[in-house]
Amino acid sequence: MGTRRHDRTPADPGLRAGRAPGARPLAGHLPALYRSPLGFLGALPRYGDLVEVRIGRRPVFMLCHPDLVRRVLTDDRTYDREGPTYQRSRRAMGNGLATCPQAEHRTQRRLMQPAFGPDHLARYATVMRRTIGEAMDGWRHGQQVDLGGELFALATRTAVRALFDADLPPAEGRELHEALDAFLKGIYRQTLLPWAAALPTPGNRRYGRALAHWQAYTARLVGTRRARPGTGGSGDVPKDVLSHLLSTRLPDGAPVAGDAVHDQCTALVLAGSETTASALAWSCHLLSHHRDVAEELYAEAHGVLRGRTATQEDLPGLPLTGRVVTEALRLYPPAWLIPRVTTVETELAGRCLPAGNMVVFSPYIIHRRGDLYPEPGRFRPGRWAEEDVPADGPAADRNASLRAYVPFGLGAHRCIGESFALTEATMALATIAARWRLQAVPGAAVRPAARAVLAPEYLPMYLYAR
Repeated sequence: MGTRRHDRTPADPGLRAGRAPGARPLAGHLPALYRSPLGFLGALPRYGDLVEVRIGRRPVFMLCHPDLVRRVLTDDRTYDREGPTYQRSRRAMGNGLATCPQAEHRTQRRLMQPAFGPDHLARYATVMRRTIGEAMDGWRHGQQVDLGGELFALATRTAVRALFDADLPPAEGRELHEALDAFLKGIYRQTLLPWAAALPTPGNRRYGRALAHWQAYTARLVGTRRARPGTGGSGDVPKDVLSHLLSTRLPDGAPVAGDAVHDQCTALVLAGSETTASALAWSCHLLSHHRDVAEELYAEAHGVLRGRTATQEDLPGLPLTGRVVTEALRLYPPAWLIPRVTTVETELAGRCLPAGNMVVFSPYIIHRRGDLYPEPGRFRPGRWAEEDVPADGPAADRNASLRAYVPFGLGAHRCIGESFALTEATMALATIAARWRLQAVPGAAVRPAARAVLAPEYLPMYLYAR
């Protein structure tokens, strides 16, 4: 397939290809990507709409224009989830929906989709409400916490309860958090430095232990459920993802294979915890530095909730809460680097790309384009209010910013858990705002961690009861 020539499409009108300056002879742009990845990415659009960067001696093409993003993410035959990055991810996470190539994706999506339908989401929201309420009851007035860790514990316990009908004791949750954090840092390093993956460094050893812990946890989760009397029978009514996988029969009447169940669950443990926790953490961080928005949010949440925990039915009455989450995801999209590999020779922005070239999409780049988002680096939840969307402007299309907003991806590979994550994040943020005032610890530097999911390295906060 790699030798087949793709039918040439016309050059993307008005778009230009370029190269990032500053590549070192052997390292390329690796030092910049390792030391200051977001600063490096943020500067790329000035060099073109498709910008070549160097990972060592290997060229990688960064998509810096939303039209190119849409073209790549909606053409998964030409731009597939293949290459060394996905091979490494499949070795770690298995060949589930999050990592499988295009040839298997439709079948896996159809297998998983029923467990994320509206009926299931309503049941999940009930679990979310209970878990959020328990977490808020455990906070104490005047307490200083690492809020990122607190929110990860909340998101992970919610995901395990809702998606797998299991519980996660606090000690086990802390161990899982440490394992996933070490994995995400390790997989990011190995993506940048694949030649160093086999070296017996402390970081690689931590990565190996973290991966083993995560995989063992998933195996216990699945094994415990299988041991329940009646699990997997045709009379079961699936109420979560795991029961759905264990009770589903394939077209030939066979059950879903054990390794396929394990692979899907392994990815969901990570996605169900890290994505929501990251969105919540950045929302709280941004609110702690914008007191006017925080007080407006409190007024909305207090007016709807009156001190109780939010429910799914409350969401229509919490528009500002939803806009805060939306804006936090714009500024700090959890999945901030998404690679694809060309399967055939193709052309982007007038540049011919042979088969086997890596193309990378970064929502962080697209979400901070000044022509799409005025004052792109500023936290402005109001930009998502319908009345605040200009009828015209630099983008020449009032829907341009909406079409360029892609924190959950696009096309056939759009995140299957998007509604789950947004529902939980909005319910949790409204409950926090109604019951607690968050204050940043003076002098504390909050920086994104250099890892595969964009989250704060450390988020110290004071908690004050309303």
